[in-house]
Amino acid sequence: MEPESQQPEQSVSLQDCLKLLKGERDEQRLAGLLLVTKFCKGDDLASLRTIYDAVGPRFLDRLLKTGLGKGVVSSGSGENREAYLQLSVTVLSAFCRVTDIASSEEMVSKIAIIVEVMSKGAGLNVLEECYEFLYLVSAASEDGVTALYESGGMKLLACQMSTLPDGSHLMELAMKLVQLMLRKLSLGIINNDHLSELSIIVAIIARQFAFLQNAMKFEALHLLSAIFSSEHTTLLHDAFRVMPNQNWSNHIRDGVAAILQNRVAPAEKFEALIVAESMVSIMGEGWLVGQINLPNIHDPIPADRCLLLVLESSRVEVSVLLNELAYAKYEASGSSSSTAETIILKQQKVTIVFSLVEKIIKLISNIGESEGHDFDESTFTKVIKGLNETIGVVLEYLQDAKEHGQKRGNDLLASVRLVGSYLAETPIACKEKIRELLGYMLSVEGEDESSPFYSVCFLLPMLCQMTMKIEGCKLLASSGGYKAVVDCLIKLIGQNRHGVEDNGCIFLACDTIMNFLLKREQFCFPEDELTFFNLLKALAIWTENTNDLSVLMMASSICALVFDFTSEEALLNHPDLSSSCLNSLSRLIARSLASWGQDMSDVVKGEMDLLEIVTAGYSRWANRFPRIRNAVKR
Repeated sequence: MEPESQQPEQSVSLQDCLKLLKGERDEQRLAGLLLVTKFCKGDDLASLRTIYDAVGPRFLDRLLKTGLGKGVVSSGSGENREAYLQLSVTVLSAFCRVTDIASSEEMVSKIAIIVEVMSKGAGLNVLEECYEFLYLVSAASEDGVTALYESGGMKLLACQMSTLPDGSHLMELAMKLVQLMLRKLSLGIINNDHLSELSIIVAIIARQFAFLQNAMKFEALHLLSAIFSSEHTTLLHDAFRVMPNQNWSNHIRDGVAAILQNRVAPAEKFEALIVAESMVSIMGEGWLVGQINLPNIHDPIPADRCLLLVLESSRVEVSVLLNELAYAKYEASGSSSSTAETIILKQQKVTIVFSLVEKIIKLISNIGESEGHDFDESTFTKVIKGLNETIGVVLEYLQDAKEHGQKRGNDLLASVRLVGSYLAETPIACKEKIRELLGYMLSVEGEDESSPFYSVCFLLPMLCQMTMKIEGCKLLASSGGYKAVVDCLIKLIGQNRHGVEDNGCIFLACDTIMNFLLKREQFCFPEDELTFFNLLKALAIWTENTNDLSVLMMASSICALVFDFTSEEALLNHPDLSSSCLNSLSRLIARSLASWGQDMSDVVKGEMDLLEIVTAGYSRWANRFPRIRNAVKR
């Protein structure tokens, strides 16, 4: 049969090759290596091992250095250098198909020389063999990856990848080398050492991600996802923002849209969302809207296509992930470590899709304010519909947690944040569900919190708008939410005293409380002096050493409204409110009223509405507060 007739011929050729390789003269070994190339194209690893053992690493090393002009093979001459280089690199890459050879110290030590060969502008044939060698050696051992990196691998790839043909085998090998370095080395180290090189490489990979329609497209996606999902990407993001050519960001939008609109594995769709979330963090929410160019599609694609695809994919992921999380937390049997790991992994994924949805909310809220972000009515309707459905799913998840008595968890806190972001823009959305869940949402704690704080901060924009109406104040009273807002404000004031300024949240909390107090006669106001007395103490501390008029007027306005339902005697009888605190409050009111006059500055005029609250309040309760009255007279 035919295989039997071919076997003797191959055996003779191999034996001839081995006899030459074991010869004493370099000419014999060179002739043997030329015969080796006949065996290089197959996967006969046993033969390659035998041939490698016959030639030995020392002769290969001399041949490679001769090709570089650094050594001399006895039969060599200057005219043959290129041929020697081609031969040595070809047989080296062939030998490295054997993993044991590729991982050997002899091969790892040659990485620096191969990098030098590539950096000197090797021909295309030599270059491809060099990339094969680097990949095989780097994939075989951690020492190989380390040697590649320390030999300037990142710089080499940054210089060469832009010259490689799109979708070529060379480009594929280059991408695999980048992937190996990212997997086995800390991206934080790479960022610090080669920030500009990595940003150049990502821009090149983005082009492959956009234009290719084969397996390499997914390799590009995996690479981009790995880079963008690292914990050490802040500096890299900064580098991208200042890149002169922004085509890379358009290429990534094209690639993301192509992945999300086609039938691909769920894991790869999620990777596309990771990339999209990172791009929005780098470029801003406007990145979601822009011209899309897909291969083989000549008709114009609407600029909102990527936005709608990202929103729909995020909505689906939110629904799936929260359903799986609820099952793992409340229904899965046992509390094994695998269940705990599953919960953590899904919580991390939820964070990414929540971030995307939140950024879409921000984009929609800024329509008309930023150039190029206007949508037609159809797009706007689709986005609002998608957001309503997504928030509805999140509220159901919170309802489920409430029914199971769960208040602590970063996933619950993230859910409250997302709901707060959306309802700050559309406070009338999901009205009945919010009525049912407000008190619970204000009680949610993060894993590291000892009491609710961030959940209240996330809901403050919504609460501020909600309490502008009587119905909102009633809900805040009946749910006990006013206590959470007061406690939050007290904590914010405490942080402010210790150098952590967050005046945005402080003033939102103040506005919410003021709205609540101003309308107290129009609903069943809670009889809860203790909560508001604690607030008075915090306001006294906040304003004692400040000259900021906006702070003084806001604090004095709230005090003036609280004084409406108490007296100096009641305050002094309170065990936790000292005489010195009352003195501070007296000075606060006096300072506020002292700003009233004919020569008011523009700053004071800007606070006139608050000044009127203080003035009107003083006229109502001054007789019950002799200490404040005396301070004002002085």
